[in-house]
Amino acid sequence: MLLPRGQAEEEREQDEEYDGHGPAGDAAEEVSSFEEDRVEPVHDRTYRPGGLRVPAAGRLSTPPHVPAAVDAREIQARLKAVGVRPSRGLGQNFLIDDRVAARQLEHAGVRATDTVLEVGPGLGILTEHLAGAARHVVAVEADRRLAAALEGRWPNVEVIRGDAVRVPWPPFDRMVANLPFSISSPITFRLLEHPFRRASLMFQREFAERLTATAGTKDYSRLTVSAYCRSTCRLAEDVPPSAFWPPPRVHSAVVVLEPRPRPFAVRDEAFFEAMVRALFTHRRKMIGTTLQRAGKALGLRPGSAGEDPFAKRRVGELKPEQLGELADRLCPDRPGAAKS
Repeated sequence: MLLPRGQAEEEREQDEEYDGHGPAGDAAEEVSSFEEDRVEPVHDRTYRPGGLRVPAAGRLSTPPHVPAAVDAREIQARLKAVGVRPSRGLGQNFLIDDRVAARQLEHAGVRATDTVLEVGPGLGILTEHLAGAARHVVAVEADRRLAAALEGRWPNVEVIRGDAVRVPWPPFDRMVANLPFSISSPITFRLLEHPFRRASLMFQREFAERLTATAGTKDYSRLTVSAYCRSTCRLAEDVPPSAFWPPPRVHSAVVVLEPRPRPFAVRDEAFFEAMVRALFTHRRKMIGTTLQRAGKALGLRPGSAGEDPFAKRRVGELKPEQLGELADRLCPDRPGAAKS
């Protein structure tokens, strides 16, 4: 489910603005109008400049019984039956390639004892695979008509109607989802704040490249730093537009995230996060200039930002570890500060 090309730069800026506690962008506001309604179950780094490539050792086989794709005419008929026309504003491009769905489960390492969270199940192509592999599946769908069509189809699938950015998430082991790309940023930030074992997520390829970017590249962002501090993140495979109906204008990519301990310690985690947010909000300005303007909000000692060794550099040049060093030098002493 893809974000139109013209909105890509807008979503890039939303990464710097989103604070992890609410929807980002007009599309999220649109879906938030749906009533949040839980329906219980029936019975009780591999990034390479110039594009994505999957290392030969990382290619996964598809079970021989899995068909190549669902016929697009069947998808159209099923959508017509429930009264749904694909909405570009909601990023409704439906996965029709069963091979991709099967590999997403492999990437996530889904086990028979797992509870799996799926966001944006749509017509249930991926949900059907999950229902056959996991103990319990929680599928969060914003479109009331699509949610109603999924209810009761599988005894171990619980459908939650509502905006996945806002509804409470139950405990889960893994997330496997073809995310509506208009909410990729807030869902990713929210996921990184939850305990989980592994996630296999479909994103717009440009967004996937930002997740795994390195310092000094145009794709490096607050999203990159946040993901790096909380998880390992690798690109598992490139997915062409032909895997969806209607076909989007851009390629997609499956990204695998696994939680890990923070790779470096900081004196005050809340200050680090606030400083990184402020710097990436004005990523083209010198660090000293940005921090002098944000100094009062951050509680900085007057003049301290301009004296720092990194003051004449831009945030996009600093590795996450260097941002940690900067935060520790500038962090004001505050009682009860959370250390990591």
